[in-house]
Amino acid sequence: MADGTRAQRPAAGGTTTPATGAPTGAPKPATEGPAGSPASVLRVRRRIDALDRRLVALMNERARLGLEAGAAKAASGRRAVLDPDREREVLLRVAMANPGPLPQADLLAIYRRLITATRRLEVAERKRAQLRPAAATGPAAAAGGPATGGPPAAGSAVGDEQHPG
Repeated sequence: MADGTRAQRPAAGGTTTPATGAPTGAPKPATEGPAGSPASVLRVRRRIDALDRRLVALMNERARLGLEAGAAKAASGRRAVLDPDREREVLLRVAMANPGPLPQADLLAIYRRLITATRRLEVAERKRAQLRPAAATGPAAAAGGPATGGPPAAGSAVGDEQHPG
């Protein structure tokens, strides 16, 4: 200040009077206050954190189901990992289920990434299945084929997944 004294600073979270800059009181506890206060932000963040844990569990469950579907495809002799018609169907259903506020393009980008990650898991699982010894995969392995752990069918390669452009 002009007289050589320093203005008092309010305690953390406190307020000052406009004329003097002096503290008007102690900071409000985190349990009080309107929306936007530290307590309400913490409550919302806790709900977001809980929801994030649920989303992670659901995405992992979805990935496990994708692996089951991939195993069933391989067992039925389907070599292709990529199924563009199925992916289009999933994205259309997701788009139709979105009431917002998440923009359609962002939601679809998330789902495309989820589908890609699941496809990569399926490719890795097929590669592991090819590397397993026939004895370790049971009697069905004696028949051969990528789904049973035997050698791949002539002309097939597990890594032959297609990626949409």
